[in-house]
Amino acid sequence: MSGRLAGKVAIVTGSGSGIGQAIAIRFASEGATVVVDYRNNIDQAQATVSKAEAAGGKAILVKADVSNLADTQNLVDQAYTQLGRGDILVNNAGIEKEAAFWDVTEADYDAVLNVNLKGAFFLTQAFVRRLRDAKLPGRIINISSVHEDMVFPNFATYCASKGGIRMLMRDLSVELGPLNITVNNIAPGAIATPINTKLMEDKPKLDALLANIPLGRMGTPEEVAGLALFLASDDAAYVTGSTYFVDGGLIRNYHEQ
Repeated sequence: MSGRLAGKVAIVTGSGSGIGQAIAIRFASEGATVVVDYRNNIDQAQATVSKAEAAGGKAILVKADVSNLADTQNLVDQAYTQLGRGDILVNNAGIEKEAAFWDVTEADYDAVLNVNLKGAFFLTQAFVRRLRDAKLPGRIINISSVHEDMVFPNFATYCASKGGIRMLMRDLSVELGPLNITVNNIAPGAIATPINTKLMEDKPKLDALLANIPLGRMGTPEEVAGLALFLASDDAAYVTGSTYFVDGGLIRNYHEQ
């Protein structure tokens, strides 16, 4: 199959729904074979595989909790065992837990940091080791958040995890550049995904948010996927060490109510 990612294998974490699903489908439509990762909901993940195949690509399903190191290693191993290679890694899996700072529990802190930061760290390590050993180039794309840079009261754990991802990306772009492995972040703003369901159902809150977005609307997962495709493609061969905001201008215009 032809396409901008023809012959490439892409691992996309948390690709059962939302942004991860949209990226998996978009990559498949451009010729990639996608490793669809899920933690709990196999039905959603199966739907992603079906949609990826309908888009003209191929996909396999691997269950992996990215906060578990054995699972992260297996996720990369399965790409090589079943598909023979791994060219692109999208660290998309993420969770958030709302609490005032003084009420945050150790369990909630661990849950958020283990998925959002530790998971991305060690999955990237497993991915890079394979590329290094084979002397092959690669692409790493982290789905970060505007909150790698912008405050989010009552979500201190989420902000800490995304700030960590920002600096990890910057460090790895320098460490991995000599291996011809690029590392970039995509920082979505308000995107219409399951993680934002509560917000979308609260009209006063949603209206207040939209008033802060210069483009006056929420984004779509597909709009994030378009940027991910660029970063994964040959067009971005000289692009590394940067965060790309997909937020309708929110970060330039945000203020607390």
